Amino acid sequence: MQTKPLNPITDQDRALYERDGVVCLKQIFDTDWLDFLDEAVEDAMAHPGPYAEEYADEDGSGRFFGDLELVERRSDFRQFAMASPAAEIAGRIMDASKTNFFYDQLLVKEPGTAERTPWHQDQPYWAVSGRQVCSVWLPLDPVEQQVGVEYVCGSHRWEAYSPYHFMDGSPYEGTGLPSLPDIEADRDQHHIASFAMAPGDCLVFQAMIVHGAPGNRSTHRRRALATRWAGDDARYDVRAGEVSIPTADPGLQHGDVLDSERFPVVWRR
Repeated sequence: MQTKPLNPITDQDRALYERDGVVCLKQIFDTDWLDFLDEAVEDAMAHPGPYAEEYADEDGSGRFFGDLELVERRSDFRQFAMASPAAEIAGRIMDASKTNFFYDQLLVKEPGTAERTPWHQDQPYWAVSGRQVCSVWLPLDPVEQQVGVEYVCGSHRWEAYSPYHFMDGSPYEGTGLPSLPDIEADRDQHHIASFAMAPGDCLVFQAMIVHGAPGNRSTHRRRALATRWAGDDARYDVRAGEVSIPTADPGLQHGDVLDSERFPVVWRR
């Protein structure tokens, strides 16, 4: 299957990523990978892992399913992470000389799901420091702009805010970080971007950008696989307080380069 991006990563793509913290790349994955993931995702949802969660209210309609670190237990998701163009896409957008795989996350919002993904930054949840840390978000279904992930452009340059539990909104313990401002209450004070997407498109976004997503009021499922990547300046960061990723000790010390069995180098320039 395809191992390189279908289209080149341009200087304009990198400039948009640097300016806004997010860029949408059009038709950069081929249908072979989409078909491969379509089958893998359905099987993963039928056989959820130990960290799978149902985020939607049991009394509501729809379904908001999430699972993570699928690479650690499934050969199909490992094949995608190690052999697809995702590692090179991340590396070239970050202008890195190499990319380490960090972890993967599956997020599925069925049609009619009212629950939104709360506003948050990703990196405060993770034991990693550095500016060259990003996600490649690949949808398997058409995404209408009004149900797509929303990004506060430029917020990747903000300070770090406390992570919190999506289920009840409680902050992570012991982080010492301030609470995130109420983005929803002050939407008109921010430049918020979202994107209409087709299968084969992907988003690349910096790990500190503030983002969230509305419920899925469309008639399409919204299945997406997010792979997380780190570049040259990334280091293992033993943070104060609660941390969610990685879920197991990778055998690294604070400040170590990530290169390891847990966080393998997948692509080099």
